Amino acid sequence: MKPLYKISLALTVVAAMQSCDLERTPLTSLSSDNFWDNSKNATLAMTAIYRGSITNGLEYSVSDFWSYQGLQFMDHMTDNAFDRRGENSPLFIFSSGKLQSNNAQLINFWSSAYGRIGRCNRFLDGIPAMADGPDKTRLTAEARFLRATQYHYLASYFKDVPLVTEPLTGEESNNVSKTPQAEILAWCANEFREAAADLPRFSEITGSESGRACRQAALAFAGRTYMLMGDWTNGSAVYKEIIDLGENAIHSSYSELFLSGTGNSNKENIFYIEYLENYFGWGHPQQCLSAKDGGWSLSNPAAGIFEEYEFADGTPFSYDDPRYNPDNLGENRDPRLDYTIYYNGATFKGTEYRMSPDYPASLKERIDYSSEASKTGFMWRKFYDDSDINDLTSYSVVVPVIRYAEVLLSYFECMLESGQPISQSLCDQTINAVRARADVGMPAITAGSADQMRQALRHERRVELVYEGIHYWDLLRWRVAHEMLTGEIWGAPYPNSELYATSTKVVDPTGNCRWYVGRRDFRNPQDYQWPIPLSEQNINPNLREDK
Repeated sequence: MKPLYKISLALTVVAAMQSCDLERTPLTSLSSDNFWDNSKNATLAMTAIYRGSITNGLEYSVSDFWSYQGLQFMDHMTDNAFDRRGENSPLFIFSSGKLQSNNAQLINFWSSAYGRIGRCNRFLDGIPAMADGPDKTRLTAEARFLRATQYHYLASYFKDVPLVTEPLTGEESNNVSKTPQAEILAWCANEFREAAADLPRFSEITGSESGRACRQAALAFAGRTYMLMGDWTNGSAVYKEIIDLGENAIHSSYSELFLSGTGNSNKENIFYIEYLENYFGWGHPQQCLSAKDGGWSLSNPAAGIFEEYEFADGTPFSYDDPRYNPDNLGENRDPRLDYTIYYNGATFKGTEYRMSPDYPASLKERIDYSSEASKTGFMWRKFYDDSDINDLTSYSVVVPVIRYAEVLLSYFECMLESGQPISQSLCDQTINAVRARADVGMPAITAGSADQMRQALRHERRVELVYEGIHYWDLLRWRVAHEMLTGEIWGAPYPNSELYATSTKVVDPTGNCRWYVGRRDFRNPQDYQWPIPLSEQNINPNLREDK
């Protein structure tokens, strides 16, 4: 079998697996005896399920929860990032107090999830006709796992949605009712646990099966589900199960985790998407590199994440600290800062990145409010080997969905929130193992009070997992989004700029000369739950917000 996400699918198989949202286009071709007589058909159908609706190359709107706009760009909803197109960009609106049920990206999230669910339902409806054997058992477990991941996302954000577990007719799909979030999460947890029992372990996934689900991936999603439920005991148990399997480890190089050729050959990336240049490529570089490198500067880190990185000795960052160097923002800082973002004066693709209020607009090096340049002054380095970017619309990259670092940090959180005493050995096994990565080498955290440990854990999740689609989910479940996502958004500091005060829309009241970007006003409690798309409400009265 060719690696998943890398093969060209037969159009007939893709067509057979297509669905429309809540199964409004009933298809029966997968139930034919002839189809299931050939195990290769089942494998191709499963590959189509893995692929989902993820876009090949440039993605102009969210195509899938696992596409780069559905995963990396989810940080645009947080204090980590900003969409260069401004405060009216569709993903920014999710957390700015303006989200409505007719938001186009909202509809795409919903449709892509139910599209994959529909394919899984038809696959599971037809596969009993396949001859018994290990392939049948594994494929069934994969379909259950993939279906449950989509319900996990739907329940995380939309909360109460229809739980559909079998193929529907068009009429049936127009009359489904919402299932309470608690029931969906309980169902997901059970699906993940049962799927895990029939999936191969991480060590049993061969190179030719790159991208397929393993037992640890299903257990990790079960852990995420238990965390959403506030079931810290079961959450810690499943994460401990992954740890005790002993097959995963923190990779020595942070940046290598995301690079083709290394990101798929380590023990840290448990479940991931691998893109291949000129085959099934990543279009992120065209949209997100700076103008000097031919990009559109679309996704910009914000000061919120820049300021989160500690000094190298583990103390919190401060602009007043003498170790802060405005001419080299990564100096004396957690090395992950320079692995993740770059800034004025940094080298990227062999040349200097220049971005300041003082630079001429003609060179696209001036930060302002109208040009196609970064609106924060910062740019993303994470996910890039800047010495090997050729085709901007088709780049090779590994995008993790589940990493072992997340497993360790989540196990720490579950133990903490379950009321277990936090020992130094637990700190060293989890959070300090992440901080001690060979090319990071941040000082160890000392065990302390629950509040101290919670603050350390939340900091570590933010800087370690930034731009991986985790932070927004964390802010919602921690119930702190209304605190973190309300107020002014700031960009890079320019204390030596001559034109800063006359070119920024708002002068930084702290005196640190940060560039003013905009403002968020997250609504509490309204923005903690996404509305069901208006188009779905119009078709099915049972999905209306008053139901």
